[in-house]
Amino acid sequence: MLSVSIIFLYVAFTAYLTGYLALRGIGALFGAMSGSNSKAPSETPSGLPAPGLLQTVKADGYLMAGLVFNTVYAQIFSLFYKVGLLANLLLLGICGMTAVVFGRQLAEGLRQGYRSASRGRRVFYLFLFLLFAYGTSRGIIHYDTGLYHAQSIRWIEEYGVVKGLGNLHCRLAYNSSSFSLSALYSFAFLGGPSYHCMAGFTALLLAGVCSEVTEAWKRKRLFAADIARLAGFYYLFIIFDEMVSPASDYFTVLTIFYIVIRYLELAEKGERFWLPYGLLSLLGVYTMSLKLSAVPILLLTARPAAMLIRDKNIRGIIGCIGLGILILLPCFLRNILISGWMIYPFTAIDLFDVDWKIPKSIADYDAREIRVWGRGIHDTARFGESICQWFPGWFASQSALDRAAILGAAAAVPASLAGFLWAVKRKEEIQRGLMLGAVTVSLSFLFWLFSAPLIRYGCVYVWLAAPVTFGALALRHIRTKTFWRPVYILAGLLACYKILALGKEIAAGYTPEYLILQKDYENYQVENCRIQGIQFYYPSQGDQTGYRAFPSAPAIPSAELRGNSLKDGFRYKK
Repeated sequence: MLSVSIIFLYVAFTAYLTGYLALRGIGALFGAMSGSNSKAPSETPSGLPAPGLLQTVKADGYLMAGLVFNTVYAQIFSLFYKVGLLANLLLLGICGMTAVVFGRQLAEGLRQGYRSASRGRRVFYLFLFLLFAYGTSRGIIHYDTGLYHAQSIRWIEEYGVVKGLGNLHCRLAYNSSSFSLSALYSFAFLGGPSYHCMAGFTALLLAGVCSEVTEAWKRKRLFAADIARLAGFYYLFIIFDEMVSPASDYFTVLTIFYIVIRYLELAEKGERFWLPYGLLSLLGVYTMSLKLSAVPILLLTARPAAMLIRDKNIRGIIGCIGLGILILLPCFLRNILISGWMIYPFTAIDLFDVDWKIPKSIADYDAREIRVWGRGIHDTARFGESICQWFPGWFASQSALDRAAILGAAAAVPASLAGFLWAVKRKEEIQRGLMLGAVTVSLSFLFWLFSAPLIRYGCVYVWLAAPVTFGALALRHIRTKTFWRPVYILAGLLACYKILALGKEIAAGYTPEYLILQKDYENYQVENCRIQGIQFYYPSQGDQTGYRAFPSAPAIPSAELRGNSLKDGFRYKK
């Protein structure tokens, strides 16, 4: 726990500074610095910058921007060298220059943030910090972490990027940008364990945002964003004993919760400036690099795009497109180098003829396997089945709560579309903005359902679609206290139940074993083989190898070296 706490502080320090640098640069790019835009609103309702008010950005806005900056940075660095000591020294150099150049503004912003928080809230944030440091120090290591997450991170730590790595093990070609971020903050270069704290830090960031639901008691009413916050808390309870694992699913879902909450907050408070929405859209682009299945969240770009087109803001349009490309380009380059495909295992885009390319037949089979596995089917021969054939068995296999949420999400699809069209017709701008958020979540649910509907991939859509859709409609049309008092009481009782259950779980599983060091990756008994004189490992049983056995694959690799060393990469061995 102590080691995790120190790493959390280091991550917060570097992300805050790089986030400030990034947002300041974006503000200058779009003419949104202090006093530069007379059309700027007098105040900003979100944790994101508005023109002339960069100093009012909340801490979570800086931290999230910093995580995006540092992830892109780590991916770019990996294209040239391993992500370790040198990458961190250069990052500290960037942070140091930011602190020197903008030291006075940073210090003033931190002082204002500290003064604006009550003593009770400061104590609560300290409690959250220690709680999530505790949760990240121990828990359940995800199965896929032993299968390929740990190996993916170690390859980045040891080599950065290796051509044709996916030929060694196709899952190493999945290339979530979260692995590069984890490698940046793993501190494996110190010679000790490779720490895996970034899912926990992202969860801590979301917990701070979700805790703002307490403001509903002060204003004596709920916002649509508060409903999303409650769902976010539920997800945090679910993964509390699993966030020790650097699974890309956690990063993706946590970031989507953040986007939806902040978007609904902007829409509810009537934000009319395009930049806060544009920044959330860029965060959606970043989420695609975490997991490609997050692409439907980009439907939210419709709002800033419409604003920019309406105002004929060519600078804003070109700038946003350029920043989106900058965020995604390193991920695409890594995909090409690792697999030979721009988007693995999506083979419809076939642009490169390189010797390290994973064969199309293997990539197509992998894509089919992902989809049928999501349907709860372990036979790829059933890939072509219609939804009428696989849905009943898949639906029956879900928990009772998830079945109810899935039915609610299905009902939310037509309701959200009808609500959006109604708001457009009535020219109700706030309600139109809210329903665009509901439509985005609902259509994301449909995309998930018809692609790979494994609940951990799409739980954010399943759990948000109905609450956001029907909650937003109810908040608009039902104003009576008679209706809302039972809702508040029920929400409070459920929160108390989950907090009590989490407390019991923590108390039952307490052990002093991880008070200093974080729980290490799980490792497994392995056998070894040699490929062109280099030793490789594969599991004695099962398909997991963990972190320590390196390089490894789930079975004897069907690949060959492209040269004389691992740096030269791999190609498929026919």
